[in-house]
Amino acid sequence: MRTGVWLIGARGSVAVTALTGALALRARLVAPTGCVTELPELRGAALPGWTDLVFGGHDVVTLPVAKKAEALACAGVLPGRLVAALADELGRAERELRPLPAHDTQARTAEAIAADLRDFRRRHALDRVVVVNVATTEPVAARHPAHAHLAGLREALTGPEPVLPPSSLAAYAAFSAGCSFVDFTPSTGARLPALAELAAEAGVPYAGNDGKTGETLVKSVLAPMFAQRHLRVTSWSGLNLLGGGDGANLADPAANAAKVASKQRVLGDALGYQPEGTSRIDYVAEIGDFKTAWDLVTFAGFLGTGMRMEFTWHGCDSALAAPLVLDLARLTAAAHRAGRHGPLTDLGFFFKDPLGDGPCALATQWDALAAFAAGLGR
Repeated sequence: MRTGVWLIGARGSVAVTALTGALALRARLVAPTGCVTELPELRGAALPGWTDLVFGGHDVVTLPVAKKAEALACAGVLPGRLVAALADELGRAERELRPLPAHDTQARTAEAIAADLRDFRRRHALDRVVVVNVATTEPVAARHPAHAHLAGLREALTGPEPVLPPSSLAAYAAFSAGCSFVDFTPSTGARLPALAELAAEAGVPYAGNDGKTGETLVKSVLAPMFAQRHLRVTSWSGLNLLGGGDGANLADPAANAAKVASKQRVLGDALGYQPEGTSRIDYVAEIGDFKTAWDLVTFAGFLGTGMRMEFTWHGCDSALAAPLVLDLARLTAAAHRAGRHGPLTDLGFFFKDPLGDGPCALATQWDALAAFAAGLGR
């Protein structure tokens, strides 16, 4: 199944790491460590293979992919030997990237994005295209009456004022072009009633939001442990230090608030209540694409005895996120082929703030994901 993977934010760290990783997997230069679709419970003929994936994308920056890959290698994110070995392939991928269109109305911008997607599908004779948003986090979008219904949204987009945030405009364009959509960020994306209506009209699936790669991944394992042992969590606070482009973007208070809200949801869902404390994200340029999180959990046991737990998570954000981007592209393409449409709630395993009202405990999410993959056919 020839599958296009169109990356919004294609020249960013996560996108270039995902692209380089896919090329390395295709050439059998590396093992698929971190790719959950290569586990026996998920692997199957329904998923597009590594050789079936064709990459393209939009971005507002112009730094060549090969140069970004070299910078990531210097930062310790990518192995330098892979970047050197894949230089020709990265150069070919560069030719599939396009500047993000910008016109006088959002309707015209969306049509230009959709035109690029249709052209990409036609040129490469692709069966399907999955659009994956790995651009920087947006502030929470202001509500607009046109978000409620598709007819009103189509009319409003022809006006001079912005109606949709960039992530939602990308989803609108993807659905209009018959493509599925994955939002790997906490941005609004497809989470608007009018866009759900458009996805249903187009018969396409979508997934999101906000890839679960670090501290929140640990929370989704530990919080259910406390709940199942009937231990009362009295506070849970975390400090996240992050560099790189994502960290710089999160220095903006509005974007930071959107990210923190996404990170906190898992606690309330797993525990059944919201303990005191919050997650804090600070930008530290010096640590680059690596991130460190310190968490302090206080809890009460039998007879009210107070106890505490602390943990530290240190990881490379792009190296943790990139294989999940590839997993989501493969699963979403297979779901589209199987006739699925609308929100893919069973993909909540991958997200901090998943669509729908599904479980937040990682083990339960895994069971749902395995059942979902089995339903796609082997």
